[in-house]
Amino acid sequence: MNFLIILITFFLMEGATWIIHKYVMHGFLWSLHRDHHDHSNDPPLEKNDYFFIIFAIPAIILMYFGSINSFNYLFYIGLGVTIYGMAYFFVHDIFIHQRVKVLKNTKNPYLLAIRRAHKQHHKHLGKEHGECFGFLWVPVKYFRMYFSQNKTHT
Repeated sequence: MNFLIILITFFLMEGATWIIHKYVMHGFLWSLHRDHHDHSNDPPLEKNDYFFIIFAIPAIILMYFGSINSFNYLFYIGLGVTIYGMAYFFVHDIFIHQRVKVLKNTKNPYLLAIRRAHKQHHKHLGKEHGECFGFLWVPVKYFRMYFSQNKTHT
């Protein structure tokens, strides 16, 4: 049952991420997220990196209260949020934005679709008119782009 709680939480986080990204990060907290879209200054850390702390706090609180209550469901919800956060870090910060230079030349259609969708998101430098606010679920058109591009090269 605990594994199921972790799994459900992980997948529900995708919807939460979409909503938070669109309405919070591109909304009233745009001042923290702006430098993630505008790289004219390009410091090693961005104000956007504060979101790591902002999103970690609820997970830590859930895990704490779950652990002091016989590791009840709250702990496993917090763990699901934490695992999603780790996946986000590895895919978004390391793979997509190449903060660590790995998987630069992947041929994996799913990873390439994620990268393409994120590039589409970043073509909008302002907080309005954005697209692709999610993380793991990518619109089908980005897979089609990969496969149609691959057909022309074979």
